Amino acid sequence: MTKQERYEQLLPQIASLIEGERDEVAVMSNVVAALHEAMGFFWTGFYRVKDDVLVVGPFQGPTACFRIAYGRGVCGTAWKTGQTQVVPDVEQFPGHIACSSLSRSEIVVPLFNADGTVRAVLDIDSKELATFDETDRHYLEQLCKML
Repeated sequence: MTKQERYEQLLPQIASLIEGERDEVAVMSNVVAALHEAMGFFWTGFYRVKDDVLVVGPFQGPTACFRIAYGRGVCGTAWKTGQTQVVPDVEQFPGHIACSSLSRSEIVVPLFNADGTVRAVLDIDSKELATFDETDRHYLEQLCKML
């Protein structure tokens, strides 16, 4: 099955899974579990904006950084710019925060409040270089709009 086919199968399942649930942490927890299992990523999780810092939220994978400052690393940059960050080689990203030395590529997608401010980011890491592309960006941005 192609990456696109996996996403096209997964997104309706996630929509059904989260339908009617209003607790943000519960939703994020099940979304991360479904995404991580279906796609086989190294690390899949959310960082939530709390008190002007990103704080680790529900995730699957090895331990993670607890807090990330505004504009720092890939997650902080996605928060600051409000734009998805696709990083083929984390070693080449200025100011990359290495929560795990095994992470080689990364994608971070912002989630927005109704007023357009970033409320969280979806962070996904891979042990391989150049794992993420426009297909990932497209479907993960759709996923984040559902939340």
